[in-house]
Amino acid sequence: MSFTVIKHPLILDKLTRMRKIETASKDFRENLNEISQLMVYEIFRDVPLQEIDIKTPVIEAKGYTIDMPVVLIPIIRAGLGMTEGIQRLVPTSRIAHVGLYRNEETLEPVQYFAKKTSDIEKSYVIVVDPMLATGGSASKAISIAKNWGAKQIKFVCLVAVQKGVDKILNDHPDVEIYSASLDPILNEQGYIVPGLGDAGDRIFGTK
Repeated sequence: MSFTVIKHPLILDKLTRMRKIETASKDFRENLNEISQLMVYEIFRDVPLQEIDIKTPVIEAKGYTIDMPVVLIPIIRAGLGMTEGIQRLVPTSRIAHVGLYRNEETLEPVQYFAKKTSDIEKSYVIVVDPMLATGGSASKAISIAKNWGAKQIKFVCLVAVQKGVDKILNDHPDVEIYSASLDPILNEQGYIVPGLGDAGDRIFGTK
């Protein structure tokens, strides 16, 4: 079981900007992408590498390349806001999609879309969603990825609460979780406090 909060001054600064109610969608998206990029360094620390022969302008040498496909699985819709930042640093990554929404009465996730990539069972899989609240949607998305055959899975978010972390660790003890913050509580509506508000609405400028 593994849960890591990636604390870095640049991440904390950008996350604070995102939390502010006056932050516009454009700035919210930009900071989300930038935080996602900064988190990549830690998330990919153990990605397997293959040694290859290369030729520099000076001499033949040894180099390294990522030794397995990388697949990002954003939980639609808010998760889409994190994929661009990660793809900037891992441009060969492919994107599968899982569409879930939360029933506002039961707070349970409801699936409405799922599309996998090829060879996902051989891939380094990153499930992304800005918020880890009750953990229901994240756990469901991870289960879908496993049903597709994915074996090496990580879950990445910006803001989490302990309830959501415990849900994933209980349902999927083999999955590592990375977050930029561990917030104190969920309110009665199931929203993280202090949180970011509705991340999807703030990313896309909807209400």
